Amino acid sequence: MNHGFGYRKLGRKTAHRKALLRNMATSMVLHERIDTTLPKAKELRSVVEKLITLGKRGDLHSRRQAASFFFDDVAVSKVFADLAPRFKDRSGGYTRIMRRGNRAGDNAELATIEFVDYKFDAAK
Repeated sequence: MNHGFGYRKLGRKTAHRKALLRNMATSMVLHERIDTTLPKAKELRSVVEKLITLGKRGDLHSRRQAASFFFDDVAVSKVFADLAPRFKDRSGGYTRIMRRGNRAGDNAELATIEFVDYKFDAAK
């Protein structure tokens, strides 16, 4: 059991790990679905859910906190204008993680993380 460990280090130093999660969170908000490894998806889940909660608060301080985290201003506006109203009646659990098997090269466990109300468009 992993009691008391806090978070996954993902084999990276602190600055690299934070940049990785910021980049993945920005991509997750912009595309609403990304494919990655299972440990990264599990770490990303908590980051994205906190950012959606900031969007639901909706005040100026929350917007500035989100803007300091995301790498793209479009992601900030999407969280506050699109995602937060979609999840206004939901008190958490905005994302889902689906396991996709193992990667052929290194046998890493793959996963897809997406928002729970994501509609897959096969035409894209």
